[in-house]
Amino acid sequence: MNDIALKTTDSMNQQEPKAARPARRTAVVPRVDIFEQTDRLMLSVDLPGVKPEDVDLRFEKGELTVRGHRDLGQRSGRCLVEQYGAAEYQRSFLIGQDIAADKITAELKNGVLTVELPRSPAALPRKIAVKG
Repeated sequence: MNDIALKTTDSMNQQEPKAARPARRTAVVPRVDIFEQTDRLMLSVDLPGVKPEDVDLRFEKGELTVRGHRDLGQRSGRCLVEQYGAAEYQRSFLIGQDIAADKITAELKNGVLTVELPRSPAALPRKIAVKG
């Protein structure tokens, strides 16, 4: 029943010298775990440092798109090493099963976005009675 196709954006995580790098967000393709259950799909998406209000989650025409951004704001002191910067996260999935779009739920906790995609009742397996 593996009907999920992954579409990802290219990661632009190449490091440039700080002097040559303008202030910008790094594009990041987040890591994802996908679990299939009889009645739903579950996704766990790594979005470290992202707040719930900075997540944009959309399901349209069988495609689930996750976007989020992380801002660091003003920090005091002199930066000696900077490896944790502002970031733009994006990942899309083509879902081949019938999903009940109005029942999709999502929760962001400890930097992990959990998305539950229930299957529509028509797509659930059912036992068919055989008459004799």
